Amino acid sequence: MKNRPSGFGIDELPRVVRGKGSYLFDAAGRRYLDGSGGPAAFCLGHAHPEVNAAITRQLDEIACAYRYLFTSSALEQLTDTVLRLCGGDFQDIVFTGSGSEAVEAALKIALQYFAALDLMSKRHFIARRRSWHGNTLGALSVSDFAQRRRAFEGSLLDVTFVSAANAYRMPAGVSGENLVPHLAAELERAIVAVGPQRGAAFVFEPIVGAAGGVVPAPDGYAQAMQAVCRKFDVLMIADEVMCGSGRSGTWRALEHERVVPDIMCIAKGLAGGYIPLGATLVTARVAAPIHIEHGSFMTGHTFTGHTAACAAGLAVQHIIERDHLLERVRTAGQILKENIRRTLSTFDEVGDVRGRGFFIGIELVRNRETRAPFPAERALSFDIGARAFADGLICYPCAGNVDGAAGDTIIIAPPYNASDAELQEIVEKFARAVGAALGGG
Repeated sequence: MKNRPSGFGIDELPRVVRGKGSYLFDAAGRRYLDGSGGPAAFCLGHAHPEVNAAITRQLDEIACAYRYLFTSSALEQLTDTVLRLCGGDFQDIVFTGSGSEAVEAALKIALQYFAALDLMSKRHFIARRRSWHGNTLGALSVSDFAQRRRAFEGSLLDVTFVSAANAYRMPAGVSGENLVPHLAAELERAIVAVGPQRGAAFVFEPIVGAAGGVVPAPDGYAQAMQAVCRKFDVLMIADEVMCGSGRSGTWRALEHERVVPDIMCIAKGLAGGYIPLGATLVTARVAAPIHIEHGSFMTGHTFTGHTAACAAGLAVQHIIERDHLLERVRTAGQILKENIRRTLSTFDEVGDVRGRGFFIGIELVRNRETRAPFPAERALSFDIGARAFADGLICYPCAGNVDGAAGDTIIIAPPYNASDAELQEIVEKFARAVGAALGGG
């Protein structure tokens, strides 16, 4: 099979005609169980009648009002809802049309913060290896995803990269209990090398998505990195575009670490894919000098705060909260992960099953002891993804998590309201695809 990352390993894309709940249907009548929520976005599945009704009501009134002329009930209510769900730790929100835009806005807000303090030398960003933050040039600059960066090298920002926080693939000579101190010391060395007077922000995913195949940072990591950032007046930007908005079982992924970043980015689960919507959240510490010096954030676009998109996000969040879906994600997610681990235990090539909530990653290795990856040209993850798709299961294959080229992982990220029967169907069909790909059948 061809390695076609842009098509999840699928040679010819079918034409979708409708969706219902956790399933999608194509023009030929085939049915697909959405076991990854597309790219971990469709948190309530498809065609939820309440979300569709909320969007329709908003469209009947006004689709979108330009943000420099009007506010709206949908925008105001969603702002209040998101700030409340975040625990009151953030003061301001800039709504965007995507996760990439949310990260781009975060970078700009960090720079604007230091400009407001007349610290114009603090322009340099630090990010992690094997990370992904988006497709705008700024967001791509802080991403270490070789396949997606290659065509744009030479026009990206100069960014310093530090090691990934991956307990399954430890730095040479580092033991488990020393991983967090080692990574914190590395960040400190990086800031000192850049020059504390130049360091603006450290950008990271609390749980790495596509670039690593669902890699939760080890316990204590976020606290340790935040301490280093505070020591050198470097902002902490948490990219929760994929892992946040409830995907990992808490509304903020960093709730698990009891850490509040200076700036946070969200998107996929915010409006569940019904209308594109993202957001950048800012703490009072960062927002205050900007408002005093500049009056407002110097970021945003024509469709920032899009009225119908906000109505969709409000409906999605109301349903998640009313139906206690985050509790389900926490409890059913643990069961799902253990079920996947148990079912795949017969395959020596399954090296790791990890994740939190309905955000689960499976890493395939050639040798379980050495954790050596399969050759990149084997394109194993895309082979498995294509076989699953042909069997009516959508999963999310990823490649290059080891060295930018080799390494195969697959993400399982079902809708929060997927039934127990649907979760079991995911496990069975996924195991069948793994077996067929490894056995060559």
